[in-house]
Amino acid sequence: METTSLAEPNREMSAKSAGRTLDYHALNAMLNLYGPSGELQLEKDREAARQYFLQHVNQNTVFFHSLEEKLDYLVEEDYYEAEVLAPYDAGFIKALFEQAYAYKFRFPSFLGAFKYYTSYTLKTFDGKRYLERYEDRVCMVALTLACGNEALARALVDEIVSGRFQPATPTFLNCGKRQRGELVSCFLLRIEDNMESIGRAINSALQLSKRGGGVALLLSNIREVGAPIKHIENQSSGIIPIMKLLEDAFSYANQLGARQGAGAVYLNAHHPDILRFLDTKRENADEKIRIKTLSLGVTIPDITFELAKRNEAMYLFSPYDVERVYGVPFGDISVTEKYHEMVADGRIRKSKIDARAFFQTLAEVQFESGYPYVMFEDNVNRANPIAGRVNMSNLCSEILQVNTSSRYDDDLGYREIGEDISCNLGSMNIAKVMDSGDIGTSVDIAVRGLTAVAEMTEIRSVPSVANGNARSRAIGLGQMNLHGFLARERIHYGSEEGLDFTNFYFYCVAYHALRASNRLAMERGESFAGFADSDYANGAFFDKYTERAWQPRTEKVRALFERSGIAIPSQDDWRSLKASVRAHGLYNRNLQAVPPTGSISYINHSTSSIHPVAAKIEIRKEGKLGRVYYPAPFLDDDNLEYYRDAYEIGPEAIIDTYAEASQHVDQGLSLTLFFPDTATTRDINKAQIYAWRKGIKTLYYVRLRQSALEGTEVEGCVSCSL
Repeated sequence: METTSLAEPNREMSAKSAGRTLDYHALNAMLNLYGPSGELQLEKDREAARQYFLQHVNQNTVFFHSLEEKLDYLVEEDYYEAEVLAPYDAGFIKALFEQAYAYKFRFPSFLGAFKYYTSYTLKTFDGKRYLERYEDRVCMVALTLACGNEALARALVDEIVSGRFQPATPTFLNCGKRQRGELVSCFLLRIEDNMESIGRAINSALQLSKRGGGVALLLSNIREVGAPIKHIENQSSGIIPIMKLLEDAFSYANQLGARQGAGAVYLNAHHPDILRFLDTKRENADEKIRIKTLSLGVTIPDITFELAKRNEAMYLFSPYDVERVYGVPFGDISVTEKYHEMVADGRIRKSKIDARAFFQTLAEVQFESGYPYVMFEDNVNRANPIAGRVNMSNLCSEILQVNTSSRYDDDLGYREIGEDISCNLGSMNIAKVMDSGDIGTSVDIAVRGLTAVAEMTEIRSVPSVANGNARSRAIGLGQMNLHGFLARERIHYGSEEGLDFTNFYFYCVAYHALRASNRLAMERGESFAGFADSDYANGAFFDKYTERAWQPRTEKVRALFERSGIAIPSQDDWRSLKASVRAHGLYNRNLQAVPPTGSISYINHSTSSIHPVAAKIEIRKEGKLGRVYYPAPFLDDDNLEYYRDAYEIGPEAIIDTYAEASQHVDQGLSLTLFFPDTATTRDINKAQIYAWRKGIKTLYYVRLRQSALEGTEVEGCVSCSL
């Protein structure tokens, strides 16, 4: 059993004999104690949730005599946006709130309730009292996203309260509030190789941190240290000073104190500053270059692995020269495709390092810091159905979309507005969706809700983000609670049955997501910009589904879908969908992305994303409250063996699971590698190579278990908190 030290089982008895009632924090802590017969005391966590309401929430919640009184007050006092309520009549709004309360929702865990009231619910301006219950927040989210569509509002309430769909933190936090940030999770920005673009990017980072979540920026196009400026040699300072400026910007900006500014920077492995870039995260780095809070990501093409396999040197190419020769920025070049051509081209300055030494350095830095994230550039672009090149990811490494460059005038105004990226995210609870027996409806409602987030978001302060969002309407429908569902069904994570289920669950989601977007295109008579040049329009995307029949490999998985009443789409279903998409298009350029999910997993009572659990009973540090314990969903004394944690399971089984899902996800999946405290840099290298060969698109953090306690303490994605 993965907990910290367990005390004697008579602690509760002594408390009762003393004639006092334990508070919610003490009850929650009893998850860390065996019961009288050596059993898990899971009921103590449920009791802690109840006591949290009795001892804290109820007495700190503002009382209203009626819903009408409450809504009038919240609108008049500038807590709610009147514009959200305006499209609906009073009778419908009252019925919607009654629908939400009729579910008699109760938080299954203390941490879920604590997270909701700490991080999401509307509070008085002094932060001392609560103005919403969970059902109120759900209704305001539904009313906001439905934009006057009563049927959609009712459906969203049903999906969210039932736990089948959970909007991402910015959406769930901000919908309907007058004093709020944006509804989107994060942003991705290009930086071009000129001072106007650099200056604009720093300002954009400030503006986006003020309004939303994390911001990732592409540095691959920036000329290296010592490169010429205006033909004068040895003038460029390279990328490190830009990183320092960005780090300061993110530390300054936050969203009304609710979410800290957070940023990431991505660099191609064949950029001349790559080793300096990695050195900024070393424990012993000089303070002049050390980067403390900015996250790092490296994009690695296939050629880098091939050079290391042959034990050859890898050439690093000057972005300044590459852009002069090819007429496009370095980040838009396929290094694998152009590598030998660029090596032979005397117009392009280059240097070389040992390819195997590069991977060793990469592993060393990951061993020390958990960074950098990794994007396998060619795996990503082979699977990309959209015309153009993906050259970066986001702060949680699951967003993989095509961007285009902007051009600026001397006053930093836009001469040509390119397309940057915003993340419109939400996740489905795999267990609840399977239990519902209607995956198609859940996916359709989720796609419509997330599309509303995209359509309601206009970041005027960063026109390239607004332009990219308006043209693409890209969303990222994610998933969570895979391990919880598998364990409940007595399936080991990473087993043949576990892989089989993962494959077919995501197969079904892909079909229904595409069908939902196709319906939207037909309803609105419009496709995303660039549809005609995509693999959806020419039909190539669908070939893997139409050219062979997909059926579960194992009897247990086949039985799971039959029991749930969920029909697995057939070849004919895919052929019909292909024809409809080619004829009518898709409304959304991108549809799926699997984020790490943090806070929303707790309020939804799910295991995070599609990872295995970090511990059977997870320990979190929650501000002044200190340690809080979270039991894995569906955990009981009879299924402990199915909750082997991520460190026990090891990287290969996790990679195998993600590989099954990846073939059906048009963007990325946030994949963390977990290693025991005996791991070496060689183990990290082997896992990276295995992931690359399996077609994995990105790697998020590298986590090493330093001790039994430290290995169970989990820190979520700073930007998305999904």
